[in-house]
Amino acid sequence: MGMITGAGVHGLMMLGGGIFRYPNDLFKPFWKYPLYYNSFHKYAYQGLFKNEFEKLTFSIDEAGGPTNISGKEILKNKLQMEMGYSKWVDVAILLGMVVLYRLLFLGFIKTVEKIKPIVTTFMSAPPKQTTQVMVNPSTAPLVRL
Repeated sequence: MGMITGAGVHGLMMLGGGIFRYPNDLFKPFWKYPLYYNSFHKYAYQGLFKNEFEKLTFSIDEAGGPTNISGKEILKNKLQMEMGYSKWVDVAILLGMVVLYRLLFLGFIKTVEKIKPIVTTFMSAPPKQTTQVMVNPSTAPLVRL
């Protein structure tokens, strides 16, 4: 069950993390606001792309002649990444998520350890009380002729 749940959460994080669609194209109520900002893929990809493209300059040939475009412009305009903070903030957010999720799952495990015996005692049926009728074996049964 843990493997299935982990794979499902990972799949949701991939879908909402901006891998398959740009962030502005995500459906707002579910995919953008809770899932996109909680997805660890978002911060991993933003940190990776900022590390690779932020300092680069690309030349493009247009009708007016060759011009240059910076990596920041590509990240901000084309890939729709948040450029208000550095790649190290993305790394810090990822490390914070690791610590938070570890503590969260530790809390789940400890809660289940405490509650499981209580639930099993309430869910188990009380022992049935049986009544036994003792027949005196020394007396013979009444026989009619």
